[in-house]
Amino acid sequence: MRCLHRALAIALLLVPMAMPARAENEHALMALPADVMQFLGIYAAQDLGFWQREGLDVKTVFIAGVGSFNAVVSGSADFSVSSAVALTRAAAHGQRMLAIANMIDRPVWSIVVSKEIADAAHFDPAAPLAMRARLLQGRKISIDAVNSVVHAYLRAIARAGGVDPENIIVAPLQPADTLAAFSRKALDGFVAGTPWPQQVLQNGTGVVIASPITNDPDWIAPNGSGVVVTRPQFCVEHRSICLKMGKGLVAGARFIHEQPDEALALMKKHFDKIDAAVIERSFKVVEIGTPLPPVMVSAVLANSERLNIEAGLMAPADRLKSYDGLFTDAFVRQAP
Repeated sequence: MRCLHRALAIALLLVPMAMPARAENEHALMALPADVMQFLGIYAAQDLGFWQREGLDVKTVFIAGVGSFNAVVSGSADFSVSSAVALTRAAAHGQRMLAIANMIDRPVWSIVVSKEIADAAHFDPAAPLAMRARLLQGRKISIDAVNSVVHAYLRAIARAGGVDPENIIVAPLQPADTLAAFSRKALDGFVAGTPWPQQVLQNGTGVVIASPITNDPDWIAPNGSGVVVTRPQFCVEHRSICLKMGKGLVAGARFIHEQPDEALALMKKHFDKIDAAVIERSFKVVEIGTPLPPVMVSAVLANSERLNIEAGLMAPADRLKSYDGLFTDAFVRQAP
């Protein structure tokens, strides 16, 4: 009997050794260019564990502006969230990257002018874009950076109204500085994404004269201001990571559309220093801008290049002949 007990004890000790070990999570580093509301689907994927449940640990870091894209090019990061403009510009210079998703296909920017200026001009928000855009003539407008995609949008809208973009005084400023200058009337207006236009709409000091959310201009969408980019070879060598990344991104986009109350609550938690009413306005814009599924398509790249051309920041002859190899939908189409 003692021998039997000893044998059973040894067998029990050996059982855990015989069971297959649980596979460890894979890891990925994602670079974000800013902490902005339009990345809500990505925040949801991380905060609510959508990537974790697929077996992927994703660390996000903030690297301002185009630096996030360059971090992927250099291999310092595995993924970045960038614009389609950055993707096509890089390809035109021989640096071909791969877009695996597009989390925002209708950009959330707005061109705002002061209500005082709008009222003096008897501004009609229902007028054709060409008429609304004329209000930009000779104005001082803040942008994020010269030759950025936001600057391109301002120039394209100005041209739609027959306004020479060179007659617009642009002031590159950060959002906090923009709002301060706008409030003391040092600026006539600004171009920005959520929540800054919604903030001046909420307090009644600003008027939106154009936005992609309201189809200004009618060719602007689909576009790409939330493009998830990686190196082409990365998804060859780490296909399972790209598959898991795609599933998490789809879950994040689905969360916004299928659980809007919970998504709004997450946005309020993430941006807890901003007035709740402003966040509610902003959420509606982000919801419209978020596609489901978040697929990347060739039209996104074509419209992004057209934006640069319409703005006069790119010659028509420099348009890419083909977008083959610059995007794939394989990692977001497959997600249930």
